Amino acid sequence: MIIIGITGTLGAGKGTIVEYLVEKKGFKHHSVRSFIAKEIEKRNMSVNRDSLTMVANELRAAHSPSYIVDRLYEEALQDGKNAVIESIRTPGEVISLRKKGSFILIAIDADIRLRYERILLRGSETDHISFEEFQSNEQRELSNSDPNMQNLRKCFEMSDIQLSNNETIEVLYQKVEDGLKDLF
Repeated sequence: MIIIGITGTLGAGKGTIVEYLVEKKGFKHHSVRSFIAKEIEKRNMSVNRDSLTMVANELRAAHSPSYIVDRLYEEALQDGKNAVIESIRTPGEVISLRKKGSFILIAIDADIRLRYERILLRGSETDHISFEEFQSNEQRELSNSDPNMQNLRKCFEMSDIQLSNNETIEVLYQKVEDGLKDLF
């Protein structure tokens, strides 16, 4: 079983890579966001970027920095299929998944203005924000010394494959294919 983790900046194309892996390579998708959203709903809270971040950080602090992805990894084991876990946000998550065996981390980024335009088009419940708030959210997630909090910069440094997504979806798909050519 192969586990691919996806990390990346807001609106960079994490979901697009997941769609490709699911549709073209038969991977099963396991979503950190969905896992956290279920916990938020249990608490009768609104699902937004602040609640997603707060609850994720609380879960990690209460259990371990890798708690969420460890639960998703257990789900993947039960499925027994190649799996993609989206979205890796802490170094502890990367370390834990690396210890489990066949794990590859893909990091994705794109121009900040392009990413902002993408989230506006996507229009999920966390995407109705100003450009300034978008930048603020990103800065909050880029670097942190607390192992239970987001540190995308460190996750990028730990990644096996780094992709830039400033072009078309087809170009991104080819970059994914090229990056994973030794697996398939």
